[in-house]
Amino acid sequence: MSNLIPFNEIENMAIAVSKSKLFGISTPEQAMSLMILCQAEGLHPGIAMRDYHLIQGRPALKADAMLARFQQAGGKVEWKEYTDEKVTGVFSHPQGGTLELSWTLAKAKSIGIANKDNWKNYPRAMLRARVVSEGIRSVYPGCVVGVYTPEEVQDFTPSPAKDMGVAERVDTPVIEIPDGAFKLYVPGNDDPYSAFHSKEEWVQGYVDMVARISLSSKLQEDVKREKLDSLKAVNMDMLESLDSTQKIKIRALLVEAGVSTNPKPEPSPTSPTSEPSEPEF
Repeated sequence: MSNLIPFNEIENMAIAVSKSKLFGISTPEQAMSLMILCQAEGLHPGIAMRDYHLIQGRPALKADAMLARFQQAGGKVEWKEYTDEKVTGVFSHPQGGTLELSWTLAKAKSIGIANKDNWKNYPRAMLRARVVSEGIRSVYPGCVVGVYTPEEVQDFTPSPAKDMGVAERVDTPVIEIPDGAFKLYVPGNDDPYSAFHSKEEWVQGYVDMVARISLSSKLQEDVKREKLDSLKAVNMDMLESLDSTQKIKIRALLVEAGVSTNPKPEPSPTSPTSEPSEPEF
């Protein structure tokens, strides 16, 4: 039976997936991109939700899915060591020979990727994902051309020093900006961080960014305020174009996310003529 699905059906599936919020996909465009990728590989588009993540704008094939493809293609793996400090696997395939490969926590630390939360909380799983990806690429790369595991994609951009506020840095993905899109910027970058088809989608994207900064436990309050002011400044044209309903929606979404929308002190009762300020976004 053919796995070829008409484009309009893929579009309907993508909309349903993004609305469900079950697979970490936030927009129909993201879901469609992964579904089309699967269809190009001769797989049913629904496989995208099972096998892929979308990390920093890149399709990432889950380590289990990568290993399953390798085994379905005739590959074998034997695990010789599997601890939080070291994972070793022996990969073999009729067309690629045999290779024993290890990843250690010490190696991850030496190249500066082991300071992230996933490495601290799940070192064995992170090491396994690295071994799986490197082993399969070395022995039989034909089954994983052009894709990496989510664990690798998350480590593509190294973390800067902690005193620079690394955990809150936003890395700007390379994206195509369609005509008429509503652009969201981050401070220090001339290119848009993201783009949206409607102002309503832009509002949600902006709120997510504000909430991420405001609710951070790793930033001092003065640093948060500086970052929020900079974010507001680089998006001022868009904010000023919003109507009153959209501005109220920003405030409502922020409150729902647990962010205070009135950080400034109340006006002094001795100044009754002062006008109320706009909510701080």
